[in-house]
Amino acid sequence: MSFHLTNPPDFEQHNEEVARVWKAYYEGNPYRVPVNIAGSIRNLIQNPALNDTGWTFADFFTNPQAQIDCQLAYQKWVRYHLLCDREMGPPKQRWQLAIDFQNSYDAGWFGCPLHLEGNAVPDTVEILKQDKGKLYSLSCPDPLRGGLLGRAMEFFDYMHERTPAMEFDGLPVLPPITLPGEGMDGPLDAAYKLRGAAEVCLDMLADPEYYHDLMTFITDCLIARMKAIRQWRWERLPDSPDKGQFRRPGYGFADDAVVLLSTAQYEEFVFPYHKRFVDEFSDGGPTSCHLCGDATRHFKFLRDNLNVRSFDTGFPVDHGWLRRELGPDVQINAGPTVMTLKAGPPEAIRTAVRDVCHSGIMDGGKFVLIAANNLAPCTPVEHVGAFYEAAKECGRY
Repeated sequence: MSFHLTNPPDFEQHNEEVARVWKAYYEGNPYRVPVNIAGSIRNLIQNPALNDTGWTFADFFTNPQAQIDCQLAYQKWVRYHLLCDREMGPPKQRWQLAIDFQNSYDAGWFGCPLHLEGNAVPDTVEILKQDKGKLYSLSCPDPLRGGLLGRAMEFFDYMHERTPAMEFDGLPVLPPITLPGEGMDGPLDAAYKLRGAAEVCLDMLADPEYYHDLMTFITDCLIARMKAIRQWRWERLPDSPDKGQFRRPGYGFADDAVVLLSTAQYEEFVFPYHKRFVDEFSDGGPTSCHLCGDATRHFKFLRDNLNVRSFDTGFPVDHGWLRRELGPDVQINAGPTVMTLKAGPPEAIRTAVRDVCHSGIMDGGKFVLIAANNLAPCTPVEHVGAFYEAAKECGRY
């Protein structure tokens, strides 16, 4: 098994087929299930067979040149070796950089220190775990330079200075257009990263006044930051198509921590805060929600109360039950576990894809096959190819 395609497809033919698949899907007349493989920079940095940059995750979080080198190497690998319904081959015009602090940008902005350990994905250290009362001395950080976003701004400036004369594989490299933080990973997610997962759950029941103070503080600050970063981007890019639109179509949000709660607890303790974000940033139309783990027990409530019409799911998920629960008009992005895709063998991957596609989840035509939510580092490209071919066979309408 390897991490490079030895027999890549004809990229032009592949891209034409991808365009047809998505066009049919969005027109409501799919002929097969679209396949999307989502992954992160982990797949480069934590795979010794791919990572010839010399950079570690500790470097990636502290050195802007590491972000440039790793992002370009990863984008090229994805475009040439990761089979799914995505455009492959060289980009048509340019490579695009971003600033990437993985899932640490919210807590890091609030002032949680980063724990850096070689090539492990950095995470933050809770600042309210030992002294919950410290909350009342906190104020909202600077939206552009508070906590970890101060480093993000330094990276932003470096990339803008470095890229005007830069090319990669014969194409220009464009710098970031914004900072991390126009969106958020969820208020409860931020709460447990500031306070601790067990601690914030205990606060809900034993000290609800404190819990709501914490969630209100987090929500107020995140909304202010999200608006401030958008305004800053609009000033830099006055031709932005979304200029001046805080409330716009297609708003999406996440909050993986809700997997810890019953639906009754979610409704009481988290829903009011999610509703604030939806009220601030959605135009009232359909929204989308990304939730790892098995949070499917909340999906019907989210559909009915926050107009969520598209869900990303993690695993384990009962796909057939979920379709019956939500009905045919809700998009579901779901599939086998990332470890099935990583471990294989191809026959097991094909069986897993077949079981998902034949579960009833395809009813209504609003299903996108994914490998859980994040491709695992060191997944062989042959396994990804087996996943894609199985979908083409088993995901026919």
